[in-house]
Amino acid sequence: MNKPVLDVIVVGAGHAGICVSYCLAKQGIPHLVFEQGRIGETWRSQRWDSFKMNSANKLNLLPQQAPYFEDPNAFAEAIEFALALETYAYQENLPVKEYCPVVSVLIDQEQGVFRVIVSKEGKETAYLSRRLVIASGGQNRIWVPDFANHLAKSVVQLHASQYKNAHQLPAGNVLVVGSGQSGTQIAQDLLGSGRHVFLSTARVGRIPRRYRGKDIFDWLVEIGFYNTATEEVTDPSVLKVKNPQVSGAGQRGKTSSLQSLARSGAVILGRADRAEADTIFFQPNSSSNVRYADEFSRHVKQLIDAYIQKNEVLAQLADIDLDDVPDEEAACASALTQLNLVQESITSIIWTTGFSGDFSYLPLSVLTNEQLPRHRNGVGAVDGLYFIGLPWLRKRQSAIILGIKDDVEFIVSQIVKGSFLGSW
Repeated sequence: MNKPVLDVIVVGAGHAGICVSYCLAKQGIPHLVFEQGRIGETWRSQRWDSFKMNSANKLNLLPQQAPYFEDPNAFAEAIEFALALETYAYQENLPVKEYCPVVSVLIDQEQGVFRVIVSKEGKETAYLSRRLVIASGGQNRIWVPDFANHLAKSVVQLHASQYKNAHQLPAGNVLVVGSGQSGTQIAQDLLGSGRHVFLSTARVGRIPRRYRGKDIFDWLVEIGFYNTATEEVTDPSVLKVKNPQVSGAGQRGKTSSLQSLARSGAVILGRADRAEADTIFFQPNSSSNVRYADEFSRHVKQLIDAYIQKNEVLAQLADIDLDDVPDEEAACASALTQLNLVQESITSIIWTTGFSGDFSYLPLSVLTNEQLPRHRNGVGAVDGLYFIGLPWLRKRQSAIILGIKDDVEFIVSQIVKGSFLGSW
C-alpha cells in the first residue's frame, strides 16, 4: 500500500515554524509540523527564571495573533511567550505534532519527495512530503570551548541554557564567560542574588534601552536598520556581529552595559582563552571590549539623530542614561589575565558562549562544509527544500521575531511557485 504524500512538512514549532504553518494553512496547503518537544520548547526549557524578552510585546506578535498582554510596551517572560505560541497554534488549529523529533531526512530524487523519519515514543515512522521547511533554527546545539574540559572537576559548569537561578549553584563566587545579551543578563541576575561575579567579555556592541523618548527597537525599526538585505552586505564580518547588549528586565527594560555591571560589583575581564586545572587565562582585551560597546552605542545613536534631522521628526532630547554613559578610560575593566579559581573562591562557571545549529539529520548534500544549510534567501539547494529562522536568512531582521513574518511570506510564496536554488 502506497504511503500518502504530504504537500509540506515543517520541522520545528518555535515562532518560525508556527508562523510557517499559519501561512500554509491560509493558503490551504496540507502539511504537518513536527516538534521534538513542546510548542516553543526552547523558550520553555532554555531560559533562566528571570529572563525577559529583549523586544517589547507589541513587536512579538505573529500574523493576526491576538495580543496576549495588557501592556504592549512591557517585556514578556519566556514562558508567557511560549504559552502564547501554543494558544495561537491551538486557536488556528495548526497541525503540530509535539514530542516527535525528526531523526533523518532522505531525498528520493526519482519520486521527487522527501522521506522524513520521525520518532515518537521510541517508534520510528516515515512520512513522505513534496516540500520540506526546516524551522529548527540555528541555535539548538550547545557550544562550549574545548578548554572547559581542562578545568578541575570540582568546579560546577553550566551552559546558559541550563542556568535557572543562583540557588542551583553551590555557595561561592561565579565566573560568567561571554558578554552578549545572555552573559550580561545572567551576570546581573547573579549580582542581584548577592553573588560576586567575574565576567569574561568579548567584542559585543551595546544599545541603550531607550533613546530620545522611545524604546530603542522602535527607533531601529523606524529608521530601517533591520531592512538591510543579506545580499547587499559587502563585508562578511557584518554577518557575524553578535546581537548587542540590552535587557528587557524590569518594568520597561534597562540598558545593560559592562560599566553598570562593574558598578554593581562585577569584575570585568578579557576574553577567556585557555584553562589548566584551577586556573583560567584571559586575553588582555577587557578595555578594548568596553570601548567597542561604547562606540557601538554611540554609532547607533548617531544613526537615529541623523534620521531625526533629515526627516524633521519631532523627538525628545536625549535623557541621561547613567548605564549608557561611555567609560572613556575603560576604568571599569580589570587588567587581570588569569584567575585561580580556588584562590578567588569561584565554584561555578556559566558558559554563555552560544549555540551552533544541529542539522545532522539532513543529507550532507544540502549542507556546507561547515554543516550549515546551503541556501539563498532561505531557498535550499534541492527542489522543495527551504529554511527559515536563521540569522541573516534574507535580511538583518531575520534574526528577530519581528522579521519572521516577512521571511515566512517569502518562503511560502516560493513553495506556491515551486522554486528552488538550483544545482551547485
